[in-house]
Amino acid sequence: MAISIPGKVVVFDYGEVISTTPTQEDRAALAELAGGEAEVFWPAYWRHRDALDQGTLSIQSYWRGIERELGESWGDATIHRLWLADFRSWLTIDHDTLDVLLDLKAGGTRMALLSNAGRDFGSYFRHGTLGDLFEKVFVSGELGTIKPSADIFEHVMAELGVTPDRTVFIDNKEANVRGAEALGIAGHVFTTPRDLRAYLDALGS
Repeated sequence: MAISIPGKVVVFDYGEVISTTPTQEDRAALAELAGGEAEVFWPAYWRHRDALDQGTLSIQSYWRGIERELGESWGDATIHRLWLADFRSWLTIDHDTLDVLLDLKAGGTRMALLSNAGRDFGSYFRHGTLGDLFEKVFVSGELGTIKPSADIFEHVMAELGVTPDRTVFIDNKEANVRGAEALGIAGHVFTTPRDLRAYLDALGS
């Protein structure tokens, strides 16, 4: 059923909202490729992620930093395999969330995407089929700032030509939603597609 929210733009996060969480198999394969124990690998993986997403760290430097922390010595081929396994693990779309997006599109609701992600995701977001759903795509790694910083939300609103009272923001991380709400943006912490649909239906009623 179409969801129409006139006069507002709904801005969506990507990871674990539109995409599914990487599977245990994906995570195990990545840790195995890295050659380290999972309890050492994953803290290193996340420790430098903000810098990667902010665009201040290249993909190569990101993985080399993890390599040093693990005490490994990777060849270039291993870096390529790690990047590919990691990138691929974030590509699966949640079909129920996709249905919500399609219903918003059918209702003529304006939508945009705002993701904390490296520059390498920009092409996938814009030129895959998801790009057809969004008026604009914003990737933190291209902007040099990340959620929940006020400046990234201000940039998005300026590009979309809207004020906070005309903006709705959806993210699975509460800190990011609270950052948006601090500017006067309506926010929803994503838990399930069903709850998301109920929230959006209420806004449109």
